[in-house]
Amino acid sequence: MTENNIVLEGKNLTKQFPGVLANDNVNFDLRKGEIHALLGENGAGKSTLMNLLYGLYHPDKGEVMVNGNPATINSPNDAIALGIGMVHQHFMLIPVFTVAENVMLGDETTKRGALDRNTVAQKINQISSQYGLSVDPNALVGDLPVGVQQRIEIIKALYREARILILDEPTAVLTPQEAEDLFRIMRDLTARGVSIIFITHKLKEVLAVADRITVMRAGRVINTVNPSETNSALLANMMVGRQVILTVNKQDRKPEEEILRVENFCVQDQRKLDVLHDVSFTVRSGEILGIAGVQGNGQTELSEALTGLRHPSSGKVLIDGVDVTGKTPRALTKAGLAHIPEDRQRHGLVLNYTVADNMALCDYYRPPFSRRGVIQQKALDDNSRKLIASFDVRTPSPFVNAGKLSGGNQQKVIVARELSRENVKLVIANQPTRGLDVGSIEYIHGEIIKMRDRGVAVLLISAELDEIMALSDRIAVMYRGKIVAIVDAKQPTREQLGLWMAGAHAETA
Repeated sequence: MTENNIVLEGKNLTKQFPGVLANDNVNFDLRKGEIHALLGENGAGKSTLMNLLYGLYHPDKGEVMVNGNPATINSPNDAIALGIGMVHQHFMLIPVFTVAENVMLGDETTKRGALDRNTVAQKINQISSQYGLSVDPNALVGDLPVGVQQRIEIIKALYREARILILDEPTAVLTPQEAEDLFRIMRDLTARGVSIIFITHKLKEVLAVADRITVMRAGRVINTVNPSETNSALLANMMVGRQVILTVNKQDRKPEEEILRVENFCVQDQRKLDVLHDVSFTVRSGEILGIAGVQGNGQTELSEALTGLRHPSSGKVLIDGVDVTGKTPRALTKAGLAHIPEDRQRHGLVLNYTVADNMALCDYYRPPFSRRGVIQQKALDDNSRKLIASFDVRTPSPFVNAGKLSGGNQQKVIVARELSRENVKLVIANQPTRGLDVGSIEYIHGEIIKMRDRGVAVLLISAELDEIMALSDRIAVMYRGKIVAIVDAKQPTREQLGLWMAGAHAETA
């Protein structure tokens, strides 16, 4: 692969937002038929760079070149016209439409004034055959697994004759088998001359599939390397600027008394349809039970029902032997529950409150934070300063609004508040490291292990199988609202867990 076959290039791209230099003279190029991975912490500038290349932002300085020619990209339509397609992390599909209807949406083919679904279906079959993207054009998207939905997004781009693909966190919602299938598709695409920019947090994936790797930090390109010249530790060091411990260091522990018991739990969604079916399990003191599963199989509803954000339709929940079924979040907090929610901004923080106020949300009405119904501001401030130091929250001061912090530091505010409280018996951590960089992941994993080693029971819910396998003492697998297996974490292989996650059921151990 020579350097004169560059198909996309950003030269000295600079983009500034109020108070933030998001891209600082960034140089980046993509060659024909290669997979070029882009790595970096949250806030490193990856998304800004991709948005500049795809026409969602305009650079303050610098230029974009396509196939060696200066390009004016003022919108995604301009990018598509130049052969650039983007597959977003959150799919842009309409579930009640067929595959063909989704693919031609915005670029409709008509015949005698009606949608020409047959012609579109034929073109989809042709693309599917050419690139190994097996999809039924007439299937309803809502009935298809997420791995197939991702293929549809790729077909959408190829249907518009994209020769450059930007894949943003493409494996975030895939099983290991679906991820391997995606990598095969990516290699088939590049073998046919398509060029791919691959954005991910997962270092192993980058090393396995990329031809080149560019690392960004603080809005700048730190280095571009070949996978053969580097390893996970070196990449993490480049991303964070310090040595990062990538393996979870935990000792074997013997779990003690039962803390959480869930019996025959059934939960409905907003449409009054059952999404959890007779779920039963226990978590003991000094144990981490990991709930594995592809996102959308009932984990969100389970977490919300256990933490008082949703009412179960039947079943029972006990914390330390006390029935807390259907109790309010405050009652559960008093019972010893600490909750790291799936959506930190919606359920974990009040974004226009200060860091200090957010760190006392669970206990603001009790001494020392409140006396005779009056908030004691000094106690709030002292508490926040102590937690900011203890939990390494990067904030200019305790009085900055939580909404101004990065995603990783917002998560640290929640972790600090929840794990520092007295008398915590049970931690429910739902997607605790979603969207975080390797430095923040390392830190939060360490805090979860500390709670387990103190004798706290931990229920860990994560779509990241590596996280589940690294932290858990036992693993429960969820599929379509049911627990299909509960096993010792040392027993199953990654492949076996992936099969269970995809619906190949096992007997509950």
